[in-house]
Amino acid sequence: MKTIKIGFAPTRRSIFSAPDAIKYANLTRERLKELGVEFVDITDINEEGLLYQESDRIKIREKFQREGVDGLFFPHCNFGTEFECARLAKEMGLPVLLWGPRDERPDENGVRLRDSQCGLFATGKVLRRFRVPFTYVTNCRLSDPEFERGIKTFLGVCSVVKTFRNIRILQIAPRPQDFWSTMCNEGELLEKFNVQLAPIPMPELTAEMQRVKAEGVEVPETVTYCQSCMNVKIKDDELENVAALKVAMKNLAAKNGCNAIVIQCWNQLQSEIGIMPCAANSLLNEEGIPTVCETDIHGAITALMVEAASLNDTRSFFADWTVRHPDNENGELLQHCGPWPLSVAKEKPSITYPLAFDHPGSVAAEAKHGLITLARFDGDNGEYSLLLGNAKGIDGPYTMGTYLWVEVENLKRLEAKVVEGPYIHHCVGIHEDVVPVLYEACKYIGVKPDLYDDNEEQVKAYLRGE
Repeated sequence: MKTIKIGFAPTRRSIFSAPDAIKYANLTRERLKELGVEFVDITDINEEGLLYQESDRIKIREKFQREGVDGLFFPHCNFGTEFECARLAKEMGLPVLLWGPRDERPDENGVRLRDSQCGLFATGKVLRRFRVPFTYVTNCRLSDPEFERGIKTFLGVCSVVKTFRNIRILQIAPRPQDFWSTMCNEGELLEKFNVQLAPIPMPELTAEMQRVKAEGVEVPETVTYCQSCMNVKIKDDELENVAALKVAMKNLAAKNGCNAIVIQCWNQLQSEIGIMPCAANSLLNEEGIPTVCETDIHGAITALMVEAASLNDTRSFFADWTVRHPDNENGELLQHCGPWPLSVAKEKPSITYPLAFDHPGSVAAEAKHGLITLARFDGDNGEYSLLLGNAKGIDGPYTMGTYLWVEVENLKRLEAKVVEGPYIHHCVGIHEDVVPVLYEACKYIGVKPDLYDDNEEQVKAYLRGE
């Protein structure tokens, strides 16, 4: 959670109790600290540490911009000043979280001190007028589990939005000629989402491989790491090429300021260096640099989003939907030649030969079972959406490469969504339930969430705190 910084702007309105608003602002500060949330406070803006007047709002905006906050949190410590919240939110252009503490029983004279829930109703309406998307945590106590859940979900949302708005992908060579399904509209991605591509030709990669081999530092270290973490079933010179490829790709990504990589995979690469890139991809994925096969730009975007939803604590894996389970009507095989990160495997992986190619450099291992989120960002004809839902790992027949048999709620419904599009046979999985985070993040990035489980109301209920 330390990777995300929240702008904390508790608010009040003058006709309600200022002392009680100050009290609840301070209690909220302490609760955020207990939860390990990093936030930028406004106690230096005025002596109350609250947002309620225009002159302070301008100072708060300047401070939040200077500190580089990733989202805004408006606790309504009494009714709150809705138009000041809306103005600040509009100017900042960041994810917004609304919440107010549940009011106590009116006193013996019928006096109420805060009316926080009523203020949430007002602010929600004004934010809509300003066309500002927002998230809210249900009106609850600081000690309620709904509060902690809502804060953690919002941090994940901020992480996805922050990542999505700053995507730059290293593209190594064009897509394989046969893979028309992985074509993308580079100009449209830039215009709509500021997704930037940094294309380089294959010779630039091979030249960097020769350079890092000659340098003789990182390549031997990577070879040693592979020998310690995997069963190596390829020749020494082939393993050296795997290590050199990994180091070269990482260097080129850093040189071009990229946070993800896509690579052509086949066949020219094999003519140049004699290996498959799968194991090198696996090593980069393990380090938190999503690296995707077959020049699948949309796949790399998906991987960045999914890992951001987990606050980058869990590694994702890039997979093909391949064949149905021979015995389970809702079972499906997720598989690829071997780019999955090592931490996904339930057994010690091997560097070996892939299923469909003669060249070495694939990783082979079954992935861990358990609850999984599966997702796919994709689009065509100017419209983009995010397919997402859950699955669970199940037993199934052995197959080559990195693989996992999964069961979904309704495979026929999922199959129809993938076939009818705009999706393809690629997806990204992660061993966490980040469906609610991704669903909520979509409202901030202009992407339509598309749930393949028939559970939109359940996801909304989770986000409400039910």
